[in-house]
Amino acid sequence: MTNPITSPSRRRILLGAAVASAVTVTGASAAHAAPPTAPPAGAAPPARPAQPLVARDRIATARLAGGPARFQADFHERLDAWLAFWSANSPRSWSTPAEVEGTVSAAGDEFTLHAIRISRDDETRDAFAAGRVDAAHLATLASLHHHFPSVRVQAGGALRVTDGPAGWTGSAEQVAFAVTACRELWGLRAADATNWRKRVSQAGHGADPASRSGWAAFTRASLRRGLRTESY
Repeated sequence: MTNPITSPSRRRILLGAAVASAVTVTGASAAHAAPPTAPPAGAAPPARPAQPLVARDRIATARLAGGPARFQADFHERLDAWLAFWSANSPRSWSTPAEVEGTVSAAGDEFTLHAIRISRDDETRDAFAAGRVDAAHLATLASLHHHFPSVRVQAGGALRVTDGPAGWTGSAEQVAFAVTACRELWGLRAADATNWRKRVSQAGHGADPASRSGWAAFTRASLRRGLRTESY
């Protein structure tokens, strides 16, 4: 899909991958639940029990490219809510998402997004594509940060999310995204990891973007700025 939005540099858009490369997120364990006795002092906490997986061939309105995949049920519900949110804030000329391309982890609690396809002018187009560095890429990253606690930019631009409640955590991934969004979507070129919150507040954003409500508002506003839908 040809996107009329001016494309930021690959170095800036993929900043999150470089900054957050040291962050490791582990999927759910397949081990049995630990007995209800306190572990010895200094011992690691008991492993999370395996969760039953459900087969799904769609995320919200969009069919999954490649056919059904197996997800943890609550994670799939979160993905449904995310894609509906992305669609509700997309241009009116775009259809609801028709297809999502991505892969789910064996534990069913991580998803790597490669493409979102919509219909426009009777043609199916990529509204988001992992390898295409543009404002829609950063907007989609914002939408995922709105719904998930961990979002990592992969080397080729794919976006990997991990299940869990959304909100500000202060992780390297979130800070890297926030700085890039400030520079590329908000026009705050002097923003960096130490001053981005202050600069967003000075720009009239309102709530502290590092609070729970402020992070939700900041990521939603960044999504709309990236897709140029902030006027409606």
